[in-house]
Amino acid sequence: MENGENFADDHEDIGVGIGENIEEGRSRLPSSLVWAIAIAATIFFACSSLRHALFQSTAFDLGIFDQAIYLLSQNQTPFSSLMGIHILGDHAAVIYYPLALLYKIYPDVHWLLLVQAVALSLGAWPSWSLARLAGLNQEESRAIALIYLLYPVVFNINLFDFHPEVIALPALLAAILAARLNKLVWFCTAILLVLSCKAVLSITVAAIGFWLFVCEKKQRFGAIALLLGVAWFLIASQKIIPYFSGSEVAGVGRYSYLGKSVLEIIINLILKPQLVLGKILSFDTFKYLFVLTLPVIWLLLPFSRKINLKYLTALIPAIPTLIINILSDLPFQRSLAYQYSVPIVPFLILAIIAKEQGIKNTNILNQPLSSAPNTAKLQFKNIQIPQLWLGMQLPKAMIIWSLIIFLLLGESKDFILYANRLDTWQATREAIAQVQPQSSILTDNRLAPHFAHRPTVKLLSQTSPQTNLAEFKYILLNLRHPWPDTEKIGNTLANQLKNDRAFQLTYHKKQVLLFKRIAD
Repeated sequence: MENGENFADDHEDIGVGIGENIEEGRSRLPSSLVWAIAIAATIFFACSSLRHALFQSTAFDLGIFDQAIYLLSQNQTPFSSLMGIHILGDHAAVIYYPLALLYKIYPDVHWLLLVQAVALSLGAWPSWSLARLAGLNQEESRAIALIYLLYPVVFNINLFDFHPEVIALPALLAAILAARLNKLVWFCTAILLVLSCKAVLSITVAAIGFWLFVCEKKQRFGAIALLLGVAWFLIASQKIIPYFSGSEVAGVGRYSYLGKSVLEIIINLILKPQLVLGKILSFDTFKYLFVLTLPVIWLLLPFSRKINLKYLTALIPAIPTLIINILSDLPFQRSLAYQYSVPIVPFLILAIIAKEQGIKNTNILNQPLSSAPNTAKLQFKNIQIPQLWLGMQLPKAMIIWSLIIFLLLGESKDFILYANRLDTWQATREAIAQVQPQSSILTDNRLAPHFAHRPTVKLLSQTSPQTNLAEFKYILLNLRHPWPDTEKIGNTLANQLKNDRAFQLTYHKKQVLLFKRIAD
């Protein structure tokens, strides 16, 4: 009888503790995590700013977005001279318009780098809140937030120029949190923010809707997400993008073996599955899935006892992005160095939380009546050995593993490569200083981001032997460290311009050449 009373008291305390965790998950963020988010944002911003300062950022994609947002801030048409289309014809990302308000304060590309750093870091907040909401304790919830910050894609995408979908990453986690807290207005706000970042994210939103409706039993929230996702996908892909670009969605070319339009590709995926089986079952796909899950490998580790595999349903909303990346002809869509895996990250975090919640519940149910859950130990000849609970449940072990994988797969080592190109850094700065604001310029992919605040900046890759160079006031080349894809074009053009009376070589140092067109 006494044991039974103790058992009841223990579980009552556990229930109260979980209830307190749920309430805490709604609001208060621990100061240690606030510091972690602030430090992460600072590191992210410093790294991306340093990369830009070293002339290692690229026109694709920093220059494209910087130019469009600058033009919007100047009340001009956001026509990308680098792509040759209105910026909405790229991904129908209306988020550019509110971002332009920052440029009205002061037009500087570092606004984008700062927004990106803060957005990526803030994803740790809803990660922590979702963990607390699931009943994980403070230490475990902090571990989940740190695992998010150490996931390689989070750092890598911050280092790779700027992409508006980074804003969607914390918004996706916030949307799930709002749904679980039954906060309809916040849920709709988060979903609309996600949709504003990139048209293809509408597929992820629709998948979230299906998951909420079927698996989470949140029918109202699921129906809203499903409706908004499908509606925006059709509007963006069939109306907005074709209207502003004059053609189909740009990404369609990566799936040419499936069709020539978005709708044709969808139809062939349903009616001709044999077209994609080879891609799905390829070594390249298995390698991608392995690298993607390696930072959170405990999701797939075997266990000594059976636990409910329901936690894997949290990965359902990631399936569309996985399919899009796997079926693409471009291998870099299956790399953690680029932005294409960003929409998968939130659902890996959700799966970790769901699994830890399941393990915790299993431990409680299997706890001996005479032992408290937090003091369970194995006794052997008066030696107390901490019980290794089901699976990898130790927060420190998770964080150490995440740190190791981050060091292996993170792109921070790229700074070593940047150092090899420092010999022309000063010469490049001096050449850039001679270029007049707003003047049209032709240059390469690495230098273009430093000339985005003007209507006309183009890349060597956009030229041909028939190109009329009279369009450009300046032509800037770095022949010592050229962009690899246009090295031959740059050398040919330099020789041509030296014999062209219409252009004058106004700067030449360490193979950095600046040509200026002589006035007619």
